[in-house]
Parts: sequence; structure tokens; C-alpha cells
Amino acid sequence: MSAYDRHVRRGHPIVTGIIIAFAIIEGGISTWLIVQYNRHGGYLSNAIRDRTGLTVFTSWWTVFFGLIYMVLFLHSAATGSIMTSVASHAAWLFITWVLWTACAASITAGLGGGVNCSNIGYYLPYCNHLVAMEAFAWIEFILVTFALIIVFVSARRAVLRGDGWHGQLIYA
Repeated sequence: MSAYDRHVRRGHPIVTGIIIAFAIIEGGISTWLIVQYNRHGGYLSNAIRDRTGLTVFTSWWTVFFGLIYMVLFLHSAATGSIMTSVASHAAWLFITWVLWTACAASITAGLGGGVNCSNIGYYLPYCNHLVAMEAFAWIEFILVTFALIIVFVSARRAVLRGDGWHGQLIYA
């Protein structure tokens, strides 16, 4: 087993765990915002409401599939499971990357770029929560981008060793 494969074997659960942890935080914030807005009203706009809903979906999508991929990787990283293949990881991470890109960009656009809650907090209910939601969306975007790059490097290695895209992330 090469040094790269040892790093992937060790790093996959760590990176996936960090992605899941931040997605749980983001899911908690965005779900709480939806509940509060539905209970008390006060959406800045329908766009913020819809973008918060997208963030709820993307957060829990990431948690659900992240847990599945982590468990499967820990169970059968090098045994040839289709769910631990480079192609499967690439497909899931690419879809997740697109969703996080949409979330982060749309929330940022909905809030007008950057919001200073100390200046406009009384005009915007739950301003600090919206800013936290925006920040964690960008953090998730960065984490998923990093994971996607690692999967593409692993895909290149799998193709070069003759396994193609159905090859595993690590070579045992």
C-alpha cells in the first residue's frame, strides 16, 4: 500500500466526518430559521425563505449520504464495492458540490453580499443566524471542493492502474 493510499484510508473518515459535522451545524441553523420564520413570520423576502429551504435540504442530504459513504468506506474500502468506487464518490460529491455552491451563492446574493447585523439587525429578524448560515454554507462548499479534488486525484490513480472509474479510492 502506497503512502497516498494510507493517507486516503486515514483521511477519508476524518474529512467526511468534518463535512458531516459542519452539515449538522448548518442543518440545525437553517432548520431553526425555517421553524422560527414559519412560526413568527418576518422573512425578509420569499427568496430568503426559499434559499433557507434549499440549505435545509442540502444540509440533511450531506449528512445522510455522508454517513452512508463513511460507513461503507470503513466497512469495505478496498474490497470492490460499487458504493466505495471512485465513480460513486465522484458522483455524490459533484452533486453535493453543486448544491453547496447554489446554497452559498444564493444566500450571499439574498443577503446582498455581506451583512453587518450591528447596523441593520433590527430591520432583519434573525440577522446573526442568517449570517451564520451563509458562513457555514461557504465552509461546506470549501470542504466538499477539497474532497472532490482528492477524489479526482484518486480517480486518475485508478485509471492509470487500469481499474478505470469503477476502481476503488485506495489500492490494497
